[in-house]
Amino acid sequence: MKAVVVHAAGDLRVDELPVPDPGAGQVRVRIVYGGICGSDLHYAHSGRNGVYEVVEPLTLGHEVVGVVDRAGPGVDVAAGMPVAIHPATPTPAVGAARGSGLNLAVGGTYLGSASTSPHTQGGFAEHLIVMEGQLRPLPAGLPLRRAVLAEPLAVAIHAVGLLGDRVQGARVLVSGAGPIGALAISALRAAGASHITAADLHRAPLRTALGVGADAVVQLGVDPALTDDSFDIVVEAAGAVPSLVTALRVVRRGGAILQLGILPPGDLSIPLASMVAKEVHLQGTQRFDSEIDEAIDVLAADEQIENVISHEFDIADAAEAFEHASDATRSAKVILGISPDPTA
Repeated sequence: MKAVVVHAAGDLRVDELPVPDPGAGQVRVRIVYGGICGSDLHYAHSGRNGVYEVVEPLTLGHEVVGVVDRAGPGVDVAAGMPVAIHPATPTPAVGAARGSGLNLAVGGTYLGSASTSPHTQGGFAEHLIVMEGQLRPLPAGLPLRRAVLAEPLAVAIHAVGLLGDRVQGARVLVSGAGPIGALAISALRAAGASHITAADLHRAPLRTALGVGADAVVQLGVDPALTDDSFDIVVEAAGAVPSLVTALRVVRRGGAILQLGILPPGDLSIPLASMVAKEVHLQGTQRFDSEIDEAIDVLAADEQIENVISHEFDIADAAEAFEHASDATRSAKVILGISPDPTA
């Protein structure tokens, strides 16, 4: 089978690997689509994602969907069933309420991650072995191409959910309109935000933001500057210090900042005095818990979320796909077509 494997910094290959067989309690899934995430880009370009370094060949990918191919002993799952994959183990049960805290637990694994030794191999492969509990059956009418957004949308839904009742009726700024920022717009809309403005340095992501339901967009450095104290909530989705500084300026007194983007490691120089003076609530967020189930429901109900997908490449063209995904001026979410879609 073909698989997208990083061997070292700058060394991304499409390798031929043996097709694995499922063991007891396992299921083999034929992967149809995979979405390229920022962590995949870090591994491919730098050979590391934060503190986690690639020290052995690592198949990338944790945003994946496909169809059940073969069930192992003790598993009663029909072949051909369309599924999304929860990438974490331990895995919340299907339909579990939010709040188990598994996303914050020490240990466990995540598909396509160098955080474990040996590494946890990912899903950019024609076949993937997962535990039965990681399967999330897809509803009729939800195409696999849209369903590939379930994992990143779950990240956005989890983040927005941490703000609780603050979102209902709120005026929100999403600072950074890349793929996760665009999906945050969808999550905010579903949670009842009254007006959403997206801000970015580039026009292309702002067009995506409008395509998923933003009410207004601002191109930073080109359009008039954002007004001080003008938003109830700011979602910092760029993972950039200047973006967070702007968030502190434009959030109102008593408002909230959701730190969704991953900030650079190490000491950062950020003027936090206004956070104290304005009694701003600063909320961090990490991956997601059970929200992938809610994400699937939202995707089934809202066709426009598929506008987040800007490019689709065949797995054989993975290098070109990664190049496009690295360029925010011309791409949003880039996906790989890994196997033919039997549901199309």
